[in-house]
Order: sequence, then C-alpha cells, then structure tokens
Amino acid sequence: MSEFKYKQAIVVRADLKMGKGKIAAQVSHAAVSAAEEARNRHEDWWEAWLEEGQKKVVVKVKSEAELLQLQQEAAKMRLPYALIRDRGLTQLPPDTVTCLGIGPAPSSVIDKLTGELPLL
Repeated sequence: MSEFKYKQAIVVRADLKMGKGKIAAQVSHAAVSAAEEARNRHEDWWEAWLEEGQKKVVVKVKSEAELLQLQQEAAKMRLPYALIRDRGLTQLPPDTVTCLGIGPAPSSVIDKLTGELPLL
C-alpha cells in the first residue's frame, strides 16, 4: 500500500538529550498509550490503522512548551493523544514530560498538526 489513510505521530523533546534506548522506551509508551486512547474513543480509526499496517512517524520539538502546545491543539481537534511523563528511574528526574503520542487518526488531520515538524 503506497498511501496510508491513517497514522500515528510521536513527538519527542529533543532538548532532553535522552539516550537512544531511553527514547525508544518513551516512544513506545506514547505509541501504546495513544493507540489505547484511540481504541477507546475512535475505534473505527484504530481498526483501520491496524489493518493498514500501523503507520507511525516520529518527529521532534525543541522544548516542553512546544510539546504542551501540541497537546492542547490535539485536544482542541478531538484527537486521541497521550502525554508521557518519565518515572525518573534512570536518566531523567521524576515527572519529566518526554513525548506526546497523537493518533492513530486520519493522516490528513495528523499532518495539519505535525506535518511541518522535523523527523527525529
């Protein structure tokens, strides 16, 4: 399939300088948590996304403020999302906001919110 109608975006804070493993874990938390939110709120989007192959894109922002602004916009757009806060067991202080999972949702809607952000 060359074009996906649904996708999920994971937005990572680049200012935290997390290690690769830490980023992978935080992105995983965001992907699973946001997908669960979609399954509960937009089951049709979630099912279509699963059937298409679960497209994901990982992008970055420069600050917590940017990430929280995206969260507010996702909420206004009624998109499923999950804001991830670290427990502070390894590299980061407890309750550090690390990333935001958005979707799955229609790709065209996700792109309005995250389409201009650089890839991680």
